[in-house]
Amino acid sequence: MFYGLSKIIKNILPKTLFYRALLIVAVPVIFLQLIITIVFFDSLWIKTNKGMTKALVNEISTFIEVYNNENYDKKEITNLFSIYQDLNIEFIKDDNFDYTYKERWYSPIDRTLRRELKSRFKTENFWINTTNYKELIDLRVRYQKGYFKFIVPRDRVTSSSARIFALWITVPAIIMIMISLIFLKNQTRPITNLAKAAEKFGRGEEIDEYKPSGASEIRQAGFEFDRMRKRIIRHLNQRSEMLSGISHDLRTPLTRMKLQLAFIKDSNLSKTLSEDIDEMEKMLNEYLQFTKSSFQEKDEMFNLTLLIDEICEKYNNNNLSSKLMPRVYFNGRKNLIKRCVNNLINNAIKYGKKVNIELTKSNNNLFIKIEDDGPGIPENEYENVFKPFYKINKGRADAKSSVGLGLSIASDIIRSHGGNIKLEKSKMNGLGVRIFLPV
Repeated sequence: MFYGLSKIIKNILPKTLFYRALLIVAVPVIFLQLIITIVFFDSLWIKTNKGMTKALVNEISTFIEVYNNENYDKKEITNLFSIYQDLNIEFIKDDNFDYTYKERWYSPIDRTLRRELKSRFKTENFWINTTNYKELIDLRVRYQKGYFKFIVPRDRVTSSSARIFALWITVPAIIMIMISLIFLKNQTRPITNLAKAAEKFGRGEEIDEYKPSGASEIRQAGFEFDRMRKRIIRHLNQRSEMLSGISHDLRTPLTRMKLQLAFIKDSNLSKTLSEDIDEMEKMLNEYLQFTKSSFQEKDEMFNLTLLIDEICEKYNNNNLSSKLMPRVYFNGRKNLIKRCVNNLINNAIKYGKKVNIELTKSNNNLFIKIEDDGPGIPENEYENVFKPFYKINKGRADAKSSVGLGLSIASDIIRSHGGNIKLEKSKMNGLGVRIFLPV
């Protein structure tokens, strides 16, 4: 139960650090403002208005009582109350006056007036309207064959301090939240920049010199990332230089061995040794390609649909069909993606008769699917075939035709672009390769 409730709360809460920090800052301020406002509204504003409204109703009731006394001049009483009590009073004769009015339950002034008038007069003996005039209240009380019309200033029943209080309590809170937004944005920007730099570097893109900024903890993380990035680049450069040396050193003896084979009189022995040397040379070339750094190539926006279409046309194979979504663009290293698709299509054509290629796109991902009708790969070998130099000799073609680096290179290329590659059984009962690339 608590786990489910916790999961629901986690789904509702914002995911980014900026909005979570804003929630931590803003919610207590807003909550405190609400509590203060409610306490003020209940204990001060409502009670003050209630007292002012009660005093007004008492004055109206006193006026009617005095007006009924025959010992006093009615006109003089009206003038006295108008001058000293700030009541504009008029008696109107009207036997057919309708005393029904619209009850504005959401208005505190209307509720307080209605409650106090009911305590002194019957419901059918009064009528109020607080909206006809901006600064005045129209209040009517039945009297004999007519009614008294009282025009009362609004400030007689409401306190202006409520608006001032609301202004002073709301405006500073808004200003504080806006200042918090600026500070939070400045604090989360270095984290966002660090994440973008890490993502860009992880995809093999060349990034400018990263400058750590922000709080000391974030700055420390930035320094460590920059040091790690430089160590990795230095390691890759050393590896490239070492492989270039190995390539040069190994090609020379292989060339000498090829020349020496020409002097061997035994043709069968010469052919066997030549095949071994060719396999060694092929293995060396593919290994160098596999370990070659991809940092030299920069990202570019290219038409992936057109690229795959060009690769398919190059094979000129009627058994190779494609279903490609038009005008799908991708930002990445074009030559590496081309090499990856080439490797996968080569494998599919090599081990199957029919090959189908699909390209689709969703909001966040690109999907490339390559299927064949070949013997396929056992499910328990799906992970192993991505290992360098791993071969399967179960129902596959001659092992000498491959050194086991095709899928390893393809996987390395796709993962360097932040994507994923998976194997599955195809609809044609062969092997299906599914590629996911982030847009």
